[in-house]
Amino acid sequence: MGGDGTFGAAALKLAGFAGAFLGWGAEAFWSATPAELGAVIAALKGEGDAPAPPDADVIAWMREAYPDG
Repeated sequence: MGGDGTFGAAALKLAGFAGAFLGWGAEAFWSATPAELGAVIAALKGEGDAPAPPDADVIAWMREAYPDG
């Protein structure tokens, strides 16, 4: 993935992507697992099985179950 094929080059490229497109700082990037980063990238590309958004009934239930305050 990186220009010279090393882990460092690949990590630098992915860290740049995560910062520029996801707004992740270094702590968020290094705390994420490869699977988590891969899932985010796949979702942005429209790949995989993205869950359907909640409907009005689910949102109403969530508001009742988890009030803000």
